[in-house]
Amino acid sequence: MFNLKAEFYLKIIFLFSFIALISAFFIEHVLGHQPCNLCLIERIPYGLSIMIIIVIFLTKKNQKFFVLLLIFTFIFSFAISFYHFGIEQGFFQESYVCGVKSLTETITKEDLLKQLSEKTISCKDVTFRIFGLSLTSINIVISLLFIITLLKIFKKYEKNK
Repeated sequence: MFNLKAEFYLKIIFLFSFIALISAFFIEHVLGHQPCNLCLIERIPYGLSIMIIIVIFLTKKNQKFFVLLLIFTFIFSFAISFYHFGIEQGFFQESYVCGVKSLTETITKEDLLKQLSEKTISCKDVTFRIFGLSLTSINIVISLLFIITLLKIFKKYEKNK
């Protein structure tokens, strides 16, 4: 079982993930800033982390595995955010993911023409900033901090075994 310090950090990650998702939906639906596809993908690790941490606290089993899963979740978050930041700064070209409206639906030629006529949100355009930083650049820092914190928790779990 984890010590209180590890539980505290997991609660902080849970709370921050919850606030991050609520903030993203607030920025989108209340303030009217439309996210690009990579912005939407960057939300996935926060939702996953909430579910994984709930499982950790409810089951109290396989905690080492779930912490490792959290580490990989935020490594994915870091990688996607780094790639998105590279697109924002012009280091990378926009990929196909940036222009696609829906990957799950079958698109008719009429739908495709309609999508082409609509204004799409580019992954390189930053529409919302906090203290002059894009949400993607903030996400890079947060993901890195969470990875470091979770690695320390994982190592502590190994020592207590």
